[in-house]
Amino acid sequence: MAEGSLSNHFLIAMPSLADPNFARTVTYLCEHNEDGALGIVVNRPSEVTLDELLDHMGIDASGLGTRATPVFMGGPVQRERGFVLHPPAGEWDASLQVAEGICVTTSRDILEAVARGDGPSQFLVALGYAGWGPGQLEQEMAENAWLSGPAAPDIIFERRHDERWQAAAALLGVDLTLLSSQTGHA
Repeated sequence: MAEGSLSNHFLIAMPSLADPNFARTVTYLCEHNEDGALGIVVNRPSEVTLDELLDHMGIDASGLGTRATPVFMGGPVQRERGFVLHPPAGEWDASLQVAEGICVTTSRDILEAVARGDGPSQFLVALGYAGWGPGQLEQEMAENAWLSGPAAPDIIFERRHDERWQAAAALLGVDLTLLSSQTGHA
């Protein structure tokens, strides 16, 4: 990871962030370098369930244990493209280990394994991603749109989606309910 890189960090939307794509979100940054950043929003479930997505892809989901697993809205860019966040396990065609406890995989083979019941034991499936061009994320952070801090796999894989925003901020010792969404001028 490059010096100053926010890869393997959470971006936590400040209460004042009004962009409907990112209000009250936690984004896991998979990549951050001089060319920009790519992240997956981990706390915004879509109305699509995993079994519906697999059916749409022509993948037999009969081995899938739970039917109500949500597919997340990973971000506003390329919403037809799928991403799977998971702990390192298995060999997949297109996988990147972001950190010791988290990989991101974009190949169909991991979804086929999940459908058979022999994929990773923990995973988050998302459609789309959040992307920033060179310097864009740094500018947004300077404008206080985001808090950032090291990511924790348990927040992604073990917390309920509606707890992740507060839990990610709590890692930094921040209680978001105490932050005003109003900005003042002296």
